Amino acid sequence: MRVALGASRGEVVRLIVGHGMRLTLIGAIVGVLPAVMATRLIGGVLPGVRSADPVTYAAVVALLASSAFIASYLPARRATRVDPLVALRSD
Repeated sequence: MRVALGASRGEVVRLIVGHGMRLTLIGAIVGVLPAVMATRLIGGVLPGVRSADPVTYAAVVALLASSAFIASYLPARRATRVDPLVALRSD
């Protein structure tokens, strides 16, 4: 719909990927605090488990961000390849 109204394909992809990454960032920020609390709880029960390992948290957030990027980029790219006239006729 946006392409039919004059937006470039790059703008549409940027919009969709940006929205997906914004949601991912919010989820990562909200999820790190409970993760730290849970590892402290587990660290009290299991000896040898460190409660705060920033490398592990950074790796998990990076993996989550890369999978979210792919999960939003591929459908966005596919959506921009649809002819706007065909999309408008189907609605």
